[in-house]
Amino acid sequence: MTDRLPPLHETHEARGAKFTDFGGWQMPVEFDSIREEHTAVREAVGVFDVSHMGEVEVSGPDATTLMNRLTTNDVTALDPGDSQYAAITNDEGVMLDDTVVYRLPDGVVAGSGAETLADLDRDLDAGSGDPAYLFVPNAGHDGQMTDRWTDYRDEAGLDATVENATTDWGMLAVQGPDSADAVDEATPSGRVVGLSKFEAAAASVAGVDSWVARTGYTGEDGFEIMCPTDAAEEVWSAFVGDESAGPAAQPCGLGARDTLRTEMGYLLSGQDFDPDDEPRTPYEARIGFVVKLDTEFVGRDALERQREEGVDERFVGVRLLDRGVPRGGYAVTDGDLTRVGHLTSGTMSPTLNEPIGLGYLHEQYTDSGTKVSVVVRGDEKRAEVVIPPFLDR
Repeated sequence: MTDRLPPLHETHEARGAKFTDFGGWQMPVEFDSIREEHTAVREAVGVFDVSHMGEVEVSGPDATTLMNRLTTNDVTALDPGDSQYAAITNDEGVMLDDTVVYRLPDGVVAGSGAETLADLDRDLDAGSGDPAYLFVPNAGHDGQMTDRWTDYRDEAGLDATVENATTDWGMLAVQGPDSADAVDEATPSGRVVGLSKFEAAAASVAGVDSWVARTGYTGEDGFEIMCPTDAAEEVWSAFVGDESAGPAAQPCGLGARDTLRTEMGYLLSGQDFDPDDEPRTPYEARIGFVVKLDTEFVGRDALERQREEGVDERFVGVRLLDRGVPRGGYAVTDGDLTRVGHLTSGTMSPTLNEPIGLGYLHEQYTDSGTKVSVVVRGDEKRAEVVIPPFLDR
């Protein structure tokens, strides 16, 4: 796959960022150091370029039906300006991806490009017309999910417009206990700092019409800002500032994003679940709260059976009690060489200064405090089970 470049790639390159391939995108993995960037988010404020995330717009008379058939949560619970976390599952209930779904103002037309932001810049309750949504697949999944939505729409004979708008949007995440102050300074109207978690609104950020949500992937207070691709640098600069004058917020890469989300026990698509390499259902992945069985989504019947029968393995955290660093793929044992599961993620926690990991263990080993071992380079290292998050946030 040809590497895709975020709109801020040259800006990051000039700042001296180190890059990595992620989901087919060349993204900054760190600017200064992972620990420094991680600490900035936990203690102050950091800014991430997350333009590798997809954006798919769905609108039309049957948009609500289409969204409810292909995501596990219930979008009928959303008013304009609300959002929700959901899984996208196949017929067997196995997760293809996880996503955040935003309800846009009624009447917004998918695929309207730059006009979309102008449509959003109004009272959310004053819209008229057909329902409209924007959902965010993970990196590299935008094409796949656009095709899935389009194919299902056509097979079911639904009246909805589906557009892959990933190249139209830049996306930044402003995260940390000081994020509200930073966003308030960049948003003179003060319109977004009063948002509750998972609420969103249209607002001018550094003079750029944007869609701003109080969401994030770090466990801290934060905002995610979607703006036109060609204006991403203006919005980024409003938070990071001129390096010669000292940045107002720490620029952060995907390395810190990973350590932050691991401390919270948040799933990483393609690593903590994958339909081919790590096929898992929402109940196994401990996100059963996003499954609404009173809706007719793809995979519903399989998940209803699993809820009744229970799961054999479940997603948990582990904390090493011996020296070592856990990594994805490491076996977890009962301490006597009997395998009881495996890890999918692992790191040295910058906040706790402890080695932590995430993975799937047999159900009888998933109680908090259960003693297990992680096999690190052939040695069983003592560990204990932790129900995520590792941090109290």
